[in-house]
Amino acid sequence: QVQLVESGGGLVQAGGSLRLSCAASGSFLSINYMGWYRQAPGKERELVAQVHTFGSTTYTDSAKGRFTISRDNAKSTVYLQMNSLKPEDTAIYYCNLRFRLDGGSEYWGQGTQVTVSS
Repeated sequence: QVQLVESGGGLVQAGGSLRLSCAASGSFLSINYMGWYRQAPGKERELVAQVHTFGSTTYTDSAKGRFTISRDNAKSTVYLQMNSLKPEDTAIYYCNLRFRLDGGSEYWGQGTQVTVSS
C-alpha cells in the first residue's frame, strides 16, 4: 500500500513563500510521476506541477515562473517551492503519485491547506 504524507501548508501574506513536501512510502515502482494538484472551494481539482523520476517537469500556466517542483528520488519525496503567492493560490494542495499520464493506478495524499491573504 502506498502512503503519501504532505506537510508545509499554512497561512501566508500575498507575495510570500511556502514550501510543500510530500513523502511517499510503501511498495511502488521507482519510475513514476509525482505531482501537486490543488482544489479551491467550488472549483475542480487541477494540476499545479508534476515531475518525473528522470526530472522532466510540467507546470500549469499560473505556476510558471513562481513555483518550482523538485524531487529527491532516494527519499521518495517531492517538493513544491511556491514564491510570489497570490490570494488566488488559496486551495487545498494534494500530492499525487502515478505511473502513467493516461490513466492507471494513482495515489493521493490527504491534502494540506494553503491560504494566501491579501
